[in-house]
Order: sequence, then C-alpha cells, then structure tokens
Amino acid sequence: MNRKQKKVLYRILISAALLALANALPLPFWASCALYAASYLTIGWDILRKAALGIAHRQVFDENFLMAVATLGAIALAVADRSGDFSEAVAVMLFYQIGELFQGIAVGKSRRSIAALMDIRPDSANLETADGIEEVDPEKVPVGSVIVVQPGERIPIDGVVLEGSSGLDTAALTGESVPRDVTAGDEVVSGCINLSGVLRVQTTRAFGESTVSKILELVENSSAHKSKSENFISKFARIYTPAVCYSALALALLPPAVRLALGLAPAFGTWAYRALTFLVISCPCALVISIPLSFFAGLGGASREGILIKGSNYLETLSKVKTVVFDKTGTITKGVFEVSGVHHHEGRDEELIEYAALAECASSHPISQSLRRYYGREPDRSRVRDIEEISGHGVTATVDEVAVAAGNDKLMRRLGVEYIPCRSAGTVIHVALDGKYAGHILISDVEKEDIGEALRALREAGVEKTVMLTGDVESAAKQVAEHVGVDEYHSELLPGDKVEKVEALLRELGTGKLAFVGDGINDAPVLSRADIGIAMGAMGSDAAIEAADVVLMDDDPMKIARAIKISRKCLRIVYENIVFAIAVKLVCLLLGALGLAGMWAAIFADVGVMVLAVLNAMRALRA
Repeated sequence: MNRKQKKVLYRILISAALLALANALPLPFWASCALYAASYLTIGWDILRKAALGIAHRQVFDENFLMAVATLGAIALAVADRSGDFSEAVAVMLFYQIGELFQGIAVGKSRRSIAALMDIRPDSANLETADGIEEVDPEKVPVGSVIVVQPGERIPIDGVVLEGSSGLDTAALTGESVPRDVTAGDEVVSGCINLSGVLRVQTTRAFGESTVSKILELVENSSAHKSKSENFISKFARIYTPAVCYSALALALLPPAVRLALGLAPAFGTWAYRALTFLVISCPCALVISIPLSFFAGLGGASREGILIKGSNYLETLSKVKTVVFDKTGTITKGVFEVSGVHHHEGRDEELIEYAALAECASSHPISQSLRRYYGREPDRSRVRDIEEISGHGVTATVDEVAVAAGNDKLMRRLGVEYIPCRSAGTVIHVALDGKYAGHILISDVEKEDIGEALRALREAGVEKTVMLTGDVESAAKQVAEHVGVDEYHSELLPGDKVEKVEALLRELGTGKLAFVGDGINDAPVLSRADIGIAMGAMGSDAAIEAADVVLMDDDPMKIARAIKISRKCLRIVYENIVFAIAVKLVCLLLGALGLAGMWAAIFADVGVMVLAVLNAMRALRA
C-alpha cells in the first residue's frame, strides 16, 4: 500500500469513527448535523472537489458527479425532513471510497508485475577509460566503448564479450530460468544479469537503441493501443452516464407531476429519494475500472512469461486466432544448417566447398554461414570480387578469376546451366564454375525438439489450421512438414510469395484471425500483413520489436500456444465482467426506480459489483 492509499485508509477510519459517534450519541439536532458533516467531509471532500472541477471543465457526467449529486441530495432530504439522520449520505460516500481504495490496491498489484519487468533498466555502466573504471550513466556511453560488468550486475548496453566467461540470467527478458553461458566473442544484450565471472564487453549500440530500451518502450506504450472492448466501454460510459442522469431527473419530476394531474399528493420526497438511489446505482465504476484492469493484468501476466504484447488490441486479436502460419527457418527449425553431403564433383569435394564458401563469404544467411563453418577456415576475401546476391536464387561471384554461381534450381535455370537434381531431402546448393555444372552441396536444417508438442498445444488452444511457408525445395519442405505435423505447407517461396500466400489464406479464413510466426529478422513484410505478427526468439532483434505485434523473447515454440491461452483467458474475464456488471446494474436500477432498493442497497450493489469485477480482473495476472 503506497502513501496515498494509506492516507485514504486513515480518512476512512476517521470518517467511520465519526459516523459511529453520530449514531451512538444522543446529541441535539445541530450538534448531530455537525458530526455527520465532519464525517462526510472527511471522506468525501476529494470527490466533491473532482465533481466541481469536472463541471468547471465542462466534463460533467462522471462517477464523481454522480456520487456528489446523490449524497448531497440525500443530505438535503434529511435536512428537509429534520430527521438529523445523515447516515445514508455518509455511508454511500464511505463505501464508495472503500471500493476505490480496493481498486487502487488491485491496480498497484498489477503495476508491480509490470514493474518487475521495468527493473531491467540499468542505473549505471562501468566505463573503461585511460584512468581506470568510471561509473557513468548508460546513456553517455558511446558505441564501441568497453564496459566492465561485475557479477550480480545487469548488462547495461548490448555488446560483444571481449574477455571473460559467465552465465547470464535472462529470466526478466525471456521468462527462461536456465542461465545462458557466454564467453569471448559472444553477443550479449542489455537487461540480463551477470551471474558469476567478470565480463569486458565492447558496446555495439547506443543505450537508446539497445534491447532493454526497446523492450521498456514497447511495454510502456502498450496501454496506448486500446482494444475494441475498451473502446466500447469508453463510448458506453460517455452515452450511459448522461442517460442515467436525465433518467434520474425524469424519475424525480414525472411521477409527482402525474400524481398532481390525477389529483393525488405529489410525494416529491419519495421520488427524489428514488432518483438519488437510481443515481448511486447507475455509477459505471465496475465497467470503467475492471475492463482496462483486466487487459493491463493480462499484458503483465504475459510479460512475466517472456511474451511481450504491444497493446490490448493485439491481445484481443490474438484470442481470435484460428490459423497459425509458420516460417520454417528459425521457427519450426533451429536455423542451424549443416552440410550433410557433397555430390557429383568427380571426388573433388574440398574444391567445390572452397569455391562455394568464398562466393558466399559476404552473405549473412544461415546457409552461407553453414558453408563457411564446413569450410573450416576464414575465407580470404581478397580472392573474391563482383559478388551479386540474387534474392530467392543464390549468389554469383568471381573467385580466383573463376566465375562461380552457387544457389538453387532457379539460379541454374536463370544462368542456363544444366544441373543434376538431388534426390535427398534438404536444401541443395548447386555450384557452377565458368558456366559449367560442377556439383551440388546438400544442407540440412535441424528441427526444434519440442515443435511437434507445440503444434499439438496450439490445436488444444483452439487453433484449427497450421501452415508452413518456406523458400526450401519441395522435398525438404515435405519432409519437415510431415515430420512435425503441420496441416499444410508451401515451398520454394520468395519473400514476396510469402505475403501473397498469407493474403490468400486470409481470404479463405472468414471470421477468424491469422497469426504469422517468424524469426523477426527477414519476415517483416509478412509479420506486418498478418492479423497478428509473432516474432519468435527476438531478444536483441530490432526488426522483430518494430514489425511484430507480439514478441516472444526466446526460441520456445510452446509460448505461442501459451500466448493464445493467456489472451483467451483475459478476454473471457473481460466478457464475464461486462455481462455481470451490466446485468446487476439493470436489475438494481429497476429495483431502485420501483422503490424496492434503498440507498444502502444501492451502494452495496455498486461497490460490491466493482470489488467482484476487480477481483475477477486480477485473475488475468496468473498466466
């Protein structure tokens, strides 16, 4: 409980004590009025102030206005009757403030779950200078500087380890409890905790561009993206509140007018009391508070699992996903390619590998990296010139004055080279030297161990169709698709073809939503085109955080189903609160208008509904 909430609690206790004295002591009328007034003002002065400010700023119809009018009206009726009993007016304000306090504590708990993520922001960096180690603000560390990270400290800025080895706690970013080992040459990202050894790290980004800053910006801005449900409640409240105010006014004036016209006593006091009760019941607090709180709690619960959702609108869309489309490399497979065969080169395998590795030396594609790893030494780039990378085909280059072409079937056909097809499953890199076919290299990707279980979990979560898209040849794609169990696959696709396939799937889908899951580096166009883009294994990837709507901070495919389940649980809670709050309100409004529910019942109904709705909303925190 923070300081502000403690003050409210003290005011509640003082007001309750004064109310109890006013009811217990046999005081004269004006002394009793003074004690009730002290109790009322102690608990209600801030509500009266907010109502007055709302009127001054022409924003009249809110819960503060409703509470002020209802309680002041009840006081006016008590004064008119000279009963000296202002218990109802004070109790209405007292119970309302208790409900507000309870709601504040609940919101605070939800915010603390987000704050656990916010703790990844580092306070300082140990900058290595000519004079030794200097503790500085991370924002003042230039790119390329060397920082020292001691055991127990957070890595303040993304970089590469120059010296040292350690284990890193990445739980705040990925939700993964197992430490990640790093040594010299490994990349490290900000926000991780160094567990054991001292690390010397050379920074590769400015603090504002590092992973920790991107993540915090994403989380802090998530509340700006409102869901349809939240927008509905905002519009509902804007229409509903004036409507009930005018209905209360009609309830106070029309029945007495009708009674006068019929020659009966108007009973202004009775109908005024019913109108005031109607106003108290009508407060839309439960809806206005619990719906955003449900989404906020859902976003917080997901973030603790290493699932960052950019806003409640994306959380709502995620709950309606019926089709999940996967990019193969880095999503279904590890993206760790290995050379598994060299064919048709008259026994000169090393020469073929050397030419291919040198031609691919400038590419960052995983297949190119696997060729260089298999080559076993750093390619001599001085031997290579005229490198041209042809998207979706391969590369051409001149190596030692030999024209080298390394790529797929499409590249060979484009160059008019007659090639020999490969019967083995995997990615085939055909190599042509000086326009003549020299052979091909077979490269296989490694599937993720739990991808089959993840697909089963998606079906259990209500996903009706899974699709795999890949640029691989048909044989390799078919083997992976059949082994992991996707419902449908499409192979030999260029980046533009993937967008077209997603658009075709969207047209077939109907009312459900489509999610695309990619590695976040080269899938930005498709991530943007899908109803919901999910970037997996995106820790440290700017492209993922920018293009995707949902960012999974590690490579665990099980988190896709978990994210969908979290979203569906959150939406279920939202709909429960909407139905429950509106149903109870309508029943109580009818009872209040008929005089069957008094002011006490009204405030219990209002605060009770709000407390129950807030308690229900807090369930969304548990992912």
